[in-house]
Amino acid sequence: MKDLVEYLAKAVVDHPQSIRVDERRGREGLVYYIETHPEDKGRIIGRQGRVIESIRTVVRSYAKGRVNVEVR
Repeated sequence: MKDLVEYLAKAVVDHPQSIRVDERRGREGLVYYIETHPEDKGRIIGRQGRVIESIRTVVRSYAKGRVNVEVR
């Protein structure tokens, strides 16, 4: 799953070598944190959060469970 999040994030940004994904367990399930180059943060989030919401939708449907994706 971590590889899927990393793949989707790298496809969107200008500096794919700076993408780092951390996986942590929380009370509500798995949480994936995407860390990226400061210039690419807006690309990951997208206009009105559309890109990050799309990434979350793909990951949640693939995982079939309680999974969240956050941007740092």
